[in-house]
Order: sequence, then structure tokens, then C-alpha cells
Amino acid sequence: MIDALQFTTAKLEKRARPAFDHDILLTAHRRENFGAPLTENLPRAARAMPPLPAAESALPVHPNPKVRAAAHRILGGQPQIALVEPLDYPELVAAMLAAKLILTDSGGIQEEAPALGKPVLVLRAVTERPEAVESGGAKLVGSSRSTIVAEASRLLLDAGHYASMVLGHSPYGDGRAAERIRDSVCRYLRVEAALAL
Repeated sequence: MIDALQFTTAKLEKRARPAFDHDILLTAHRRENFGAPLTENLPRAARAMPPLPAAESALPVHPNPKVRAAAHRILGGQPQIALVEPLDYPELVAAMLAAKLILTDSGGIQEEAPALGKPVLVLRAVTERPEAVESGGAKLVGSSRSTIVAEASRLLLDAGHYASMVLGHSPYGDGRAAERIRDSVCRYLRVEAALAL
């Protein structure tokens, strides 16, 4: 995953990135959050983010009709919140790069955000990716509106706390897994890596 992230980031640097102008990227889609977390708690937490100083949020809206209806009902017309269609991977990487803080229940983003130096608040009670939490780049906050707002506010207002969660590296690898696999296969097959390309 980190290989793909670095590959995509490098490609984005060679061309103009999509225009994202936000401080907070909020994504949620896990089945465990269906119901009140996705249709009430998370949208209301996003709406409660301001009065933080000029904090703007981008929310790619889940295609589930109930989730979309709730997002538009609670967040529609809020100038500080951009409701956007689901993003393809390069757009998602660009959105992560633009954000100061990421709130998500996505397992992949829990791995990618620390590698990009972005603190991530995990909208779950548990995670199968404890390395990001243990390394300090992620924090489990669940789906309670008050907890989400409190933790996001602390990150956006407390520079020291924010800095403590900015890793700039990934506990999931250095982005060279594909290269190492190629080299191992070439050694096993006894061929030169250059010939395998």
C-alpha cells in the first residue's frame, strides 16, 4: 500500500493536483458505522467543527442513499463543508495531501495518513491496524460527536499536540516492498532484475 501511495504521490507532483482547499478530510464507510454514526453523529461532528479558526472540511459522501440524505440534510449549505462525490485514488491522495487533519474509519487511510505526515483520528472503537495508534500517528476516537469534536479541536488548536502526531513515515513500510519482491523473485529465478522489467 505504501508503494502505491508513494507512486501516486510522485505522479501527482508531476502534474497539477486537483483543487482541494480544506483543513479536515472526513471519510466514513464501514458497516460498523452504518446507522446513527454515519447518519447523525459524524455529520453533526463535522458541522460542529467551526468555530475553529477558518477550519474547512471536505467530505466525500458515501453512495448509500440513507447516508447521502443525512449528509445533505445536516451539512448541505454549510459554507465550511464541501460535500463531494466519492474520490478516485489519485484524487483521494491529493485530498489527503491538502488536509491538515484526517478523520476516517478507512483501514487504508489509517496506513497512508501517517506516511504523509497527517494525524488521523480513527472513527472506530477498535482497529486491526494498531501500529499507527502505537506509533502515535493515529488515535481511536469512536463515533461520539463530542469526542470527535474535542479531539479534532485539540489537534487544530494545540500546535504541540499536533506536532506529536505528525510522523512523516509509515509503520507499515518504506514503499520499497515491490522492489524487494522483484529482487527476491529474480534471485530465485537467477535472472538479472534489469531483464525482469
